[in-house]
Amino acid sequence: MSQEKLPLSTLAAKAGMDVKTARKYLRAGRLPSQMKVLRDWRTREDPFADVWPEAEALIKESPDLQALTIFQDLQRRYPGRFQDGQLRTLQRRIRIWRGLHGPDQEVFFPQFHYPGKVSQSDFTWMNSLDITIAGQLFPHLLYHFVLTYSNWEYAEVCFSESFESLSRGLQNGLWTLGGVPETHRTDHLGAAKFGGQEQEDFGAHYMALMRHYDLTPTKNNPGESHENGDIEQAHYRLKQRVDQALLLRGSRDFSNRTDYERFIRNIFNAKNRNRSRRFEQERAVLRLLPLYRLDDHRDYKVPVGTWSTVRVAHNTYSVPSRLIRHEVTARLHADYIEIHFAGQCVCSMERLRGTGKARIDYRHIIASLVRKPGAFENYRYREEMFPSTVFRQTYDRLVHDDPKHASRRYLEILEWAAMNSESAMEGSLKQLLDAGEELDFDTLVEMSEHPVNEPPDIDIPLPNMIAYDELLKEVAV
Repeated sequence: MSQEKLPLSTLAAKAGMDVKTARKYLRAGRLPSQMKVLRDWRTREDPFADVWPEAEALIKESPDLQALTIFQDLQRRYPGRFQDGQLRTLQRRIRIWRGLHGPDQEVFFPQFHYPGKVSQSDFTWMNSLDITIAGQLFPHLLYHFVLTYSNWEYAEVCFSESFESLSRGLQNGLWTLGGVPETHRTDHLGAAKFGGQEQEDFGAHYMALMRHYDLTPTKNNPGESHENGDIEQAHYRLKQRVDQALLLRGSRDFSNRTDYERFIRNIFNAKNRNRSRRFEQERAVLRLLPLYRLDDHRDYKVPVGTWSTVRVAHNTYSVPSRLIRHEVTARLHADYIEIHFAGQCVCSMERLRGTGKARIDYRHIIASLVRKPGAFENYRYREEMFPSTVFRQTYDRLVHDDPKHASRRYLEILEWAAMNSESAMEGSLKQLLDAGEELDFDTLVEMSEHPVNEPPDIDIPLPNMIAYDELLKEVAV
């Protein structure tokens, strides 16, 4: 049976409408979309009609003014006339005015992406995800590398937007990728060391890195993060992806950094597997890697001052006092710093984050402090002389008991810890502090040299014999 011979009720049911509605459209001979009438009149009085010229003048003079700001100004100038519930009405009117008479908006132009052409790099903070390592908050960033055609991604943990972090991350990304794209785009990263009068020049270290991999460096305009859009959007998706994986895992705590890095690596590997088709197209046109990597560190020739410290990248680090007045090489890595002298590494320590900070190892200077205990009380870096909270509590206790000799007594304790075992002395100190006993040096040394490993208290409750008897009765029955 043809559609024309079907009853009206059947046709209406097929169209998902009431019979009366179908009959109305048939009589009119028009489609439903053709019967809509655009309404250009108001159904209620406009509460802002009288004051609209004032509001219009404000947004003409200052196009960035928000509707809320204008509404609050009207409430202030006309007390009691406008209620909070009318804000939405003003917002709609201002939005319509801007659409009809407002200034032109910035246009974003979609781009074609070509295989092997563009890569992008950036850093993103992960602190909002509340990652913890062994129960302690783990503030960190991810260095993030993306190919814009296939969206293949690489990321690794770092702690600052330094050149060393950028160099290590970019090189690790390229060698994991197995090839080199044509260009590398960044925003105005401090790690790329922009300089010059207009702050438009790449730094020498960054340009050396680009030349080694035959990469053409490009950058977006200042404040225009959308020009690095692929990776900016990838940041948002990355954090959302990690957050979802953490929810699925059921915990945001990891036993150590290695476990967390493995967790991140697995997330990226799984996502990259889903991009295999476009990635194969990309990899086919990538250029060959160079024969070797560049070093991921920078070397600084610095003198050791009479404080037994060196100044590297706007931070202060201690070195063994025997190097005072010598020149050493400070090798600055992304996460740590090494001090080299006469071709040998004499010490290493964690790199400080930020600037204007100090990391002093008490072992480097304790011998001098013991000879000059009077210098300790007002020593500029005294807080660095407390390896743990227990040592700080020890000093406070000594000051309370014997202020005159507190520094000398504490430095004796610290010297023994440096020469023998910090952990053993810490255990002895904690034991005497908890017991409220006197912090006698000879007693502490004796306890530290011959620690008593007391067996742990294990509470094994006695079995309930009545319940056992009842069980035997049930079995016998």
